[in-house]
Amino acid sequence: MTAAVLSIGTELTRGELVNTNAAWISDQLTALGCEVTEHVTVPDDPEAIRGALDVLSGRNAYLVSTGGLGPTSDDVTAVSVASAAGVELERHLASLEAIRERYAAAGRELTDANARQADIPRGADVLPNPVGTAPGFALDLGRCRSFFLPGVPSEMKRMFSDRVRPLVASTIERKVHQIRLRTFGLPESVVAAKLEGLEAEHPGVCLGYRATFPEIEVKVWARTDGTASAEERVAEVAREVRRRLGEIVYGEGDDTYAAYVGRELRARRMTLALAESCTGGLISSMITDVPGSSDYLLLDAVTYSNASKSKLLGVSGEVLRGYGAVSSECAGAMADGARRLVDADLAVSVTGIAGPGGGTEDKPVGTVWIALASREAPTVTEHYALFGDRHQIRTRAAYLALRTVARAASR
Repeated sequence: MTAAVLSIGTELTRGELVNTNAAWISDQLTALGCEVTEHVTVPDDPEAIRGALDVLSGRNAYLVSTGGLGPTSDDVTAVSVASAAGVELERHLASLEAIRERYAAAGRELTDANARQADIPRGADVLPNPVGTAPGFALDLGRCRSFFLPGVPSEMKRMFSDRVRPLVASTIERKVHQIRLRTFGLPESVVAAKLEGLEAEHPGVCLGYRATFPEIEVKVWARTDGTASAEERVAEVAREVRRRLGEIVYGEGDDTYAAYVGRELRARRMTLALAESCTGGLISSMITDVPGSSDYLLLDAVTYSNASKSKLLGVSGEVLRGYGAVSSECAGAMADGARRLVDADLAVSVTGIAGPGGGTEDKPVGTVWIALASREAPTVTEHYALFGDRHQIRTRAAYLALRTVARAASR
């Protein structure tokens, strides 16, 4: 069963926005057993939209489209779909009332432009939007079941999960299966080298790799071959991938590294304090994106200046003058101070030079020190010489700090 993804929006074709929707939808459709054959992006132009609909619906069983369902003059998806289907637009009264109630709750009056979001092609099935104003809709274009969703990622994902996924799942026979293994700690070339020969040992099972800095995702994919289900074949190879790669495999699917670290802490009923300098709160942001992280995170002290390192964490003037803020000694004192402040089981600190300026011959840009303090053992520090731009250095430092915590928790 083939599927296509259509992204509508002039801001996409001009490069003003990064199209993350298409990648997410493709991943979801693949997991359902569809073979996604193409992505197409068109501007907010009725002729371009109709042309894309004619082509894509003619050669796919499913089409998922996002964008162009808002209240502004360039939101022309509904009228373009109606034209392609040869029907008129009609106002869906239940959707209109839902839009009116949402605006009233926000203390705003419903305008004619807002009300037009309730206009959908005649005969289409409405897909309610529980987190926004614009409803989506579904209809058949020839033999292609087509779904039209808002372009706002949070709205699109909720509506796809609530409405589209069950509808597609109920009509498709699962002949393919995929497991996405998430890794951190080795570059893509090394990961691929460790898995060399695995596809030859398991004909019909394919491996794919996706680098999403600083992680590498390993995708294990198979189609039912008549002797074993796709799930069985993929699960067998996934186990071997885990064995070969070891600790760098931390989760599957949409798991995050911070969630993995949180599970390690929660399983051992351990608490954590953070002391961040060059990462500027990035580690805390990653951890607190995970629901329930208050179970284990007690403190994040973002001590960017030397004065704050001294006043909040108790880093002595002798350490700062003698070794500098980017040093093993300062990192250790930061971790010790953070742990003492809240009596945490573990504390990790990060101090470094993220660039683009500030580096010296002795301490170039990318110099990072990470320290771990704990109740049970002396404080330890580790030096890293990272590369890349400011974003890459800060991100990698945050991941390395989280890895330090995970390893300490699992000992």
